[in-house]
Amino acid sequence: MKLDPTSLRLFVRVAEMGTITGAADAEFIATSAVSKRLSELEAHFSTPLLHRNNRGVELTPAGNALLHLSRGVLHNLEDLDLQMRDYTSGERGIIRIFANMSAITQYLPGETQAFFEKHPDIGVQLEEKVSPVITREIMANGADIGICAKLPHGYDLAELPYHTDELVLVTPLNHPLANRDAIDFRDSLEHAYVGLHSSSAINLQLLKAASLANRPLRLRIQVTSYDALCLMVQAGLGIGVVPRGAIRQYVGGLQVRVLPIRDDWAKRPLCIYVNNIDRISMAARLFVDHLIESSNNSKHQPAVEKSEKALKPLLI
Repeated sequence: MKLDPTSLRLFVRVAEMGTITGAADAEFIATSAVSKRLSELEAHFSTPLLHRNNRGVELTPAGNALLHLSRGVLHNLEDLDLQMRDYTSGERGIIRIFANMSAITQYLPGETQAFFEKHPDIGVQLEEKVSPVITREIMANGADIGICAKLPHGYDLAELPYHTDELVLVTPLNHPLANRDAIDFRDSLEHAYVGLHSSSAINLQLLKAASLANRPLRLRIQVTSYDALCLMVQAGLGIGVVPRGAIRQYVGGLQVRVLPIRDDWAKRPLCIYVNNIDRISMAARLFVDHLIESSNNSKHQPAVEKSEKALKPLLI
């Protein structure tokens, strides 16, 4: 047997569906044909790739390794096909990107539009994921590019600096903290919080900071988006932390106060992650270069002179 893309694609589909029958239905082929392909793969590699049981299938360690490698091979083949199908038209390709909510709401819309103006034949598939999932998926070749908060992850990934978030505290107008000019995070911990979902990088950072202050983080309610968080804050359910750049896009007109946080961690670096910068597709490399250039240009822009009023908490 020689390895072929069809066998690898069917193997990936079985791994993702969890059953051979489900994969066969999704690919519109007979279950026996899928089983035969899987058996041929196991014979070719001389090792079991799947454990079959009455609930479906589970990957062996060898199967997990093949899944990660197969995704990378299939992505590269897809990109090759798209770029070579109509070579005379110029640059082509599909870029798969996983990014956190902060990057998607603040930076990627404008930067992606500028990229499309330069490269109209390149497409982007963008999905929102939490930061820990993004680095794991980039390592597993689940996407070409990851954009998220810089966190310890333990993977051998290329890490490129992107933008820097400023995290701020949002309070109701009548809250005891609302009239402050700025705040140390530990001074906010006596109050109830509206938090983001448990796996978000901001939620993990707040838990870490509270632990270092030897204080509990009192989460009254948790939500999955910045706009939901700020609506809950306006309703008086607690205070919350969000990136400053995301606030005006989501909560214009809400009656809340925004306070700078003095702690160093409130300046949060975002990074671009790729598995291997020398092996990503040309389309993905063009996009990475564009993001880095856009980020550098924004950092070099002259700062707007701030008035005394601008330094006070914002009413938005």
